[in-house]
Amino acid sequence: MVGKNIIEHPSSANHEFLTPSSTELNLLDYPTVYKYVKINKPDFIIHAAGVVGGIQANISSPVKFLVDNVDMGRNIILAAKNNDVKNLINLASSCMYPRNANNPLSEDLILKGELEPTNEGYALAKILATKLCEYIGRENNEFSYKTVIPCNLYGRHDKFDPQHSHMVPAVIRKIDIAKNQKEEVIEIWGDGEARREFMYAADLADFLFYAILNFDRMPQNINVGLGSDFTINEYYKLIAGVVGYVGSFKHDLSKPVGMKQKLIDNKKLIEFGWRHKTSLLEGITRTYNFYKYNKIQ
Repeated sequence: MVGKNIIEHPSSANHEFLTPSSTELNLLDYPTVYKYVKINKPDFIIHAAGVVGGIQANISSPVKFLVDNVDMGRNIILAAKNNDVKNLINLASSCMYPRNANNPLSEDLILKGELEPTNEGYALAKILATKLCEYIGRENNEFSYKTVIPCNLYGRHDKFDPQHSHMVPAVIRKIDIAKNQKEEVIEIWGDGEARREFMYAADLADFLFYAILNFDRMPQNINVGLGSDFTINEYYKLIAGVVGYVGSFKHDLSKPVGMKQKLIDNKKLIEFGWRHKTSLLEGITRTYNFYKYNKIQ
């Protein structure tokens, strides 16, 4: 999702991008990644690859979420360093922050407490890549390897399968199906009062181009998000309005909900001079249209 939104951004025309698919480049194999970087000699690398998913996917496949993401991060970052690529952006995740930390979550909270168990493997992999970038710069300041920590994302090219998707795309699909099948009631996991911050993926792409132009003054680790959040219930209601669903909701209190709140601290982001551009309503509408017109299942 993130990679395709980067390529779709108008500023992508100012750069030549290498965008190998997983069939073209196996990021889990270090010699293959090293050779690819050596041959192509990129000036700048954005590490946007990863095994991603929502609560269900993380709970069912913790080994894959840990090992594959560790291997990808390690291989890309070390292949860059060992081929003397001086600039790299590592995309991490706000799930790296401690589950019981006070919100909003600031960049200095990494490794300051217990992680959320439902996505611990993914978080550990992202922490490893983030620390590796820090260590490389600490050993040699000619290397500028910095980490962007986005809040939850959604948008065009998202995954809508509930077995693999995050909350927003899963709810879009769920409510669209309920509308088409004339279901009168939709189930929400938990009480719906957990709060989440979701940013439109095209806005993250916009930030990345801003970061490239201002890379020297970008912090080592920087949160990128809205600085505000909504309850799960509010997301359901807004998506229902966009889809045109008029039924009701019920809560299943036996289901896991993850962290009660996950709101990033955007002080560094504001100081850096960037803000998001897409409202939640506009972003949900665009994402639903993408889902609907591409007949995604």
